[in-house]
Amino acid sequence: MNTESSLSVVLAGGGTAGHISPLLAIANALREARPGVRLLAVGTPGGMEARLVPAAGLDLATVSRVPFPRRPSVDLLRLPGRLAGAVKQAGVILEEAEADVLVGVGGYVCTPMYLAAWRRKIPIVIHEANTRPGLANRVGARLGGHVAVAFADTRLGASRHVGMPMRREISGLDRTAARTAARAALGLDPDRPALIVTGGSSGAQSINRTIAASVGLLAEAGIQTLHLTGRGKAVHDAGGKPLAAPGYQQREYVDGMETVYAAADLLLARSGAATVCEVAAVGLPAVFVPLPIGNGEQALNAAGLVAAGGALLVEDSTFSPGWVSEHIIPLLQDPDRLARMAASAEKLGIRDADQRMAGLVLEAAASAKAKSLKAKPSTQHSRKR
Repeated sequence: MNTESSLSVVLAGGGTAGHISPLLAIANALREARPGVRLLAVGTPGGMEARLVPAAGLDLATVSRVPFPRRPSVDLLRLPGRLAGAVKQAGVILEEAEADVLVGVGGYVCTPMYLAAWRRKIPIVIHEANTRPGLANRVGARLGGHVAVAFADTRLGASRHVGMPMRREISGLDRTAARTAARAALGLDPDRPALIVTGGSSGAQSINRTIAASVGLLAEAGIQTLHLTGRGKAVHDAGGKPLAAPGYQQREYVDGMETVYAAADLLLARSGAATVCEVAAVGLPAVFVPLPIGNGEQALNAAGLVAAGGALLVEDSTFSPGWVSEHIIPLLQDPDRLARMAASAEKLGIRDADQRMAGLVLEAAASAKAKSLKAKPSTQHSRKR
C-alpha cells in the first residue's frame, strides 16, 4: 500500500458505455473529494474505453481480454492459462500504480484485476450497475469487496444502495429551466408535446421499424417526434429517401443526453441501467422496450420505476403501431398524467451517486490503512524485543 500522503486509486471496467460512464463519474468525484488523488483506469485494448477514457483526461492501462465461454469448447480449455496471464498483467499494473484501492465497475477486465488485488491485500470497491449482477462483480464480491449497487433490488453480498454515478450535466439538470433552450437546440417546437426515441448509440432496429410505421399517427395527434436512430441506421421511406412527416425529424445521435432529457415530454428507449437511473434522477417519464435478448436484465432494471408509476414497459415483440396509438399518444395528450409520472420517477432518482461512491472508496482506503498500522508493532515494542 502506498505510504505517501497522496492516495492512489485504480479504476477497472469497460467494454460498453454502461461501464465507462460511471467509472468516469466516480473518477471526477474522487478528484473533487480528494485533490491530488492519483487515478489510473484499466480496460481492454479493444473496448470503447480505449477512446473514451483518454478523451476524458484519464490515463489508461490495458489487460488482455479474457472472455468466459458459456459452453464446453477449446476456449474453455485455454481459459486457465489466459486468465493467469491477465492476472499477472493486472498485478504489474497495481504494483506500478502503488494502488491503495481498486474500484471495479464490471466488464471482462475486472475479474483479473479483482484477483490480483485480492492477492496483494488491496481493498476492492465494486459498483454493480444492473439488477442482475455480472460474473466479474460476483467474483469480486466473493473476494470480500465493498459492494455498492445502482438498484435497491440487486442482490450482491452485503451491498450498499448508492444509485448510478452519472455526469454532473445530467445529475444536476433542471428540466424545467433547461426546456426552452434544449428544444431550440434540437429544432423542436416549444409548445407541442414531444416524444424522443432512442435505441442507444448502436440503435434498435425493432424500435426504429415501429416508429417509422407510426409517424403518421403521431403527426395526426399533434405530437412532434425526434427519432435518434443510431449510427448507420437512418430510417428511409419506400423510395429510399430519409423518412419525412409533419413534426418528425431523425438524427443518428445527439451529443449530450441532458439536452434530450430537458426537451422531451416522454422518452422511448431501451432500459439499460444508465438510462433507467438517469430518467429517474431528472424526473422524465419514459416508455421502456427492454432488449429481448440476454439474461432479461433490462426488464429487471426497469421494474422498480415501472412499479412506482414513473414509466411504462412494453415487450419488444408487443411494441407496434397499435400499441403506440393505444398507449403513447393518449399519454402525451395528458399533461397531468405526465406530471404525475415525472414526480414518481424523481422520488426514486439518486443524483449524488458519484459522491456516494467516492465516499465509499475513501472509507475503504482509510479502513485498510488503519488495519495496516494496527498490524505493525510499535517502535517501543520493537526495541524491547
